[in-house]
Amino acid sequence: MKFDNFDKEMRIYEESIDQYILPDMYIVARLDGRSFTRLTKEICKFEAPFDTKFRDLMIETVKTLMNVGFRIVYGFTESDEISLLFHPEDRTFGRKVRKINTTLAGEASAAFSLALGKVATFDCRVVPLPNKERVADYFVWRQEDAHRNSLNSHCYWALRKEGASQNDATMELEGKSVAYKNELLFQKGINYNELPSWQKRGLGVYFTDAQKEGFNPVKNEKVITQRRELFVDYEIPLGEDYREFVLKFLD
Repeated sequence: MKFDNFDKEMRIYEESIDQYILPDMYIVARLDGRSFTRLTKEICKFEAPFDTKFRDLMIETVKTLMNVGFRIVYGFTESDEISLLFHPEDRTFGRKVRKINTTLAGEASAAFSLALGKVATFDCRVVPLPNKERVADYFVWRQEDAHRNSLNSHCYWALRKEGASQNDATMELEGKSVAYKNELLFQKGINYNELPSWQKRGLGVYFTDAQKEGFNPVKNEKVITQRRELFVDYEIPLGEDYREFVLKFLD
């Protein structure tokens, strides 16, 4: 059998379960760190519940992902999670799900591992969304999840640092209201409302136009140029304001 014919026969099996995102669907990709609880608490011993070194590693990973060839217009990260919003007209890899997932997971794993100096891996899932409203819903949802996890983490580690066991700290918070958790922290000298915004609701990364000052040796004068660079927003809006904030990246 000629190789070309043999190649076509075998590729049928390789591509038999391939999926493609339809042209009129919006794309978000979500990445999560694999076994990051063990990595952050046992191997690297990052400060709990939040560590600026870990935060900065996640930021650099987001920046890497926004420059690997896809048209990604917005990145959001909280804890060990990253969400990426694609430009509506992005057609990289023909919108093949397998290629998007593997490329982003591989790039994230490599970038984070190199920066950390230890092996770390991410998984990735593509989230197809039917309209702009659902795109906004998605990011509001992830922001709310960040807030819930942040409050729980601060309470859990406040109890653990006072000597409570993993089980006792977990049971203490089981089924408790937001008001109860805020009061618990307040009684321990922590005003949750005054904690850094990035800890409570995550942070955003997006492209902005910035002016850079240079020097023209021919004309012997300073020159101002416009450059597109990534900006890290530690104070992203909340609720409905955040919805409008996200939608502007699809204009």
